[in-house]
Amino acid sequence: MALIVQKYGGTSVGSLARIRRVAEKVMAAKREGHDIVVVVSAMSGDTDRLVDLAYGITAEPNPREYSMLVSTGEQVSMALLAMCLIGQGCPAVSLTGGQAGIVTDSLYHKARILKIDNGPIQDLLAKGNIVIVAGFQGMDAEGQITTLGRGGSDTTAVALAAMLEADECQIYTDVDGVYTADPRVVPEARRLPRITFEEMLEMAGVGAKVLHKRAVEIAGKLKAPLRVLSSFEDGPGTLITFEERSMDKPVEQPIVSGIAFNRNEAKLTIMNVPDRPGIAAAILSPIGKANIDVDMIVQNISVEGGTDFTFTVHREEYDKAHSILSAIAKEIGATEVRGNQKIAKISLVGVGMRTNSGVAQKMFTILGEEGINIQLISTSEIKVSVVIDEKYMELGVRALHAGFGLGVELKEEFDPSLEQVVSKKIANFD
Repeated sequence: MALIVQKYGGTSVGSLARIRRVAEKVMAAKREGHDIVVVVSAMSGDTDRLVDLAYGITAEPNPREYSMLVSTGEQVSMALLAMCLIGQGCPAVSLTGGQAGIVTDSLYHKARILKIDNGPIQDLLAKGNIVIVAGFQGMDAEGQITTLGRGGSDTTAVALAAMLEADECQIYTDVDGVYTADPRVVPEARRLPRITFEEMLEMAGVGAKVLHKRAVEIAGKLKAPLRVLSSFEDGPGTLITFEERSMDKPVEQPIVSGIAFNRNEAKLTIMNVPDRPGIAAAILSPIGKANIDVDMIVQNISVEGGTDFTFTVHREEYDKAHSILSAIAKEIGATEVRGNQKIAKISLVGVGMRTNSGVAQKMFTILGEEGINIQLISTSEIKVSVVIDEKYMELGVRALHAGFGLGVELKEEFDPSLEQVVSKKIANFD
């Protein structure tokens, strides 16, 4: 008997028929003798509807009330699934994040988990219940409902799996694993049997929507066993593992494992900034205090004592960032602020980059042959990212996928024994 945490995304619980299908999967695992904790997202479209309602009332929703509103989507899903299981004669109890013992800070709609009290869930499991937890939410020390940000249900599931010492955390979604690229953009994309936590973290951070970045961070840090599976068909999915493939078999260690993209970025440039020590901090500190996440940063070479400073933010935060930057420009004596919301980021990710040179050069060549101009470049040990005009994004992704041969199947079968590298560790939030 094992303890398994299963997470079902919005499309998986998007209708009553799909909730019944989820109930069948959950009951099948329960019949095998496992203890089951289920984390659910809101039904597909519900969170967007609630967000639209909030911004239909006011341009700047109160953070506490915003979290109170958008947290209700997951509560609908959990209650419906519990009703379905109980109706089938299977004991089940639904819990909000607070009832499940999830304690967060007080940042409301971008809260971070501080600790989890396992007691409520363990008591219910001991009584034979399937426990269903609302994802995406928790409660702060003052008893206020908080939310973890979009995609936070993945974070809920992984954190619970770690703290409960689960044998595996299974993320069920509308795809059957992690692919070399989004199959909706690249039909030739193939499922990866396994990917390292390091690669998955980079993929999630640069736009891959299969897993939430914070969820991958927690899983990697706390060694929570993690697998991505399909809600709609059976299969092995993709194992997120802690070790790289053997380097003595190059075919098993591709240089590039996958391509991710992000349409939701915007670029801001503050022109003719005085080139002096501390100027970068003077620009970015107010942005950070406004809780705006900055992605790529580029500062041009100084010319006659002035320079241009460029960075990217999420498109939803563009107007707020532009307003702050305009005020900063006046304070520091910069000439103007320019912005562009019609950009996209494409990233190549792969641990094989560590031991193979020329990836960036090949990427730039492929994009150049397609007539795609590169606006910004960012690199890390296992990633190369570029910002391009949004209208060329799909063309660029398909060209890179073909150019790096990512649609070619591996020549050797995946060895299931390699899955055993995943091990349990007691989770401990500081």
